[in-house]
Amino acid sequence: MSQSPDNLVEQVQKTGKNLSNPPLDKWHPELSGDMDLRVSRDGEWIHKGEPIGREAIVKLFSTILRREEDDHYYLVTPVEKWRIQVEDTPLLAHSLMVEGSGKQQIIKITTNVGETIEVGEDHPLEVGSYEDSDQPRPIVRVRHGVDARLVTAAYYDLAEHVVEQTVDGKPVLGVFSHGNFYKIGQGG
Repeated sequence: MSQSPDNLVEQVQKTGKNLSNPPLDKWHPELSGDMDLRVSRDGEWIHKGEPIGREAIVKLFSTILRREEDDHYYLVTPVEKWRIQVEDTPLLAHSLMVEGSGKQQIIKITTNVGETIEVGEDHPLEVGSYEDSDQPRPIVRVRHGVDARLVTAAYYDLAEHVVEQTVDGKPVLGVFSHGNFYKIGQGG
């Protein structure tokens, strides 16, 4: 069975909940099936082979999306749960701002759905690499297992704030945000 994005939007709107932060951790419906919805590596949401043109639907879907322990992504409402495909991360961080300096600086990212997130305990930064290459993969945890990947321009902005620290007796490159140090690479 293939669910329509508009039908799912109606279902979520019927809940009457604050859609900016629905309680996904309390919603545990049975799997309804697979939706023909894919999020491409470049952040485009594609339903039945066509890009979703309504930004409001993509924004709404981003609030009801979670990644579960099986590493699959699901759109979840109180009564439905639809598995979707995600090529890399479902969200992108298009811009990065830094307030303050040193250990007390705060790094903020803005996602492709207009959400601004502060890197910190609840939204940690992790810089790994893609399995098939050494290309860096900088991500920030948004919520419910969902990450936003920093696009190249945002990653370069981040690089301007890199400092070297000694961790376990070894030089490490990274950035501070909300007093936490996030490793980006080896120093020295």
